[in-house]
Amino acid sequence: MKRLTLSNSRLGLYRECPRCFWLEINAGIKRPETIFPSLPGGLDLQFKRYFDRFRDCGELPPEVKGKLPGRLLPDARTIDQWRDWRRGIRHVTAWTDVDVMGALDECLVDEADFYYPLDYKTRGYAPKNDTHAFYQDQMNLYTLLLESNGHKTKRLAYLIYYYPVEVKEYGLIQFQVDVQEVPTDPTAAEALVRDAVTTLRGPTPAGSSSCGFCRWTRAVREWEASPRLNL
Repeated sequence: MKRLTLSNSRLGLYRECPRCFWLEINAGIKRPETIFPSLPGGLDLQFKRYFDRFRDCGELPPEVKGKLPGRLLPDARTIDQWRDWRRGIRHVTAWTDVDVMGALDECLVDEADFYYPLDYKTRGYAPKNDTHAFYQDQMNLYTLLLESNGHKTKRLAYLIYYYPVEVKEYGLIQFQVDVQEVPTDPTAAEALVRDAVTTLRGPTPAGSSSCGFCRWTRAVREWEASPRLNL
């Protein structure tokens, strides 16, 4: 039997709604697909190409120079694998038949051979003071994956926010760049994985009041069960 893989996106679904998570993996019932804009994916690809140009010459992009430790991971083949959502960087858990996987945007390494996960985020507006909290689980997971693969870390990750401030002539868009250092906790990531696995092995969780899909399903069932006029 193929081993179950828990990715950052699947763990994010578990955080959002344990019931939707359980149904997707155990029953093969996924949330209905919604329209997803292609612009974020296109920008993400361009930023990867942009950072790769600086990797080739052993430098950091000028807008983040002096704001990040070390340099970009020089091994292009490794970062290409880690970026691939089908392969990524993996951790085989010793306590259950589950693989954990993450797809890093980028990784830094310093002179003492410490590794730092790096992720770039495109946004429509400036980040708030607590915006990084939304990505805490993701950065915790990346640190867990790096450490479990034998890489030293200082349990720090970095987020680079790019957001537009002006449209110039010829369609050029000026981005503002903010760098955020994020302390990470790989033990919290492992605890999250254990909780998710425990949920999968248990009965179907109750619907979440904060999940729009659960609320919609509940509303439909209540409407179907209620007396109503035959129109």
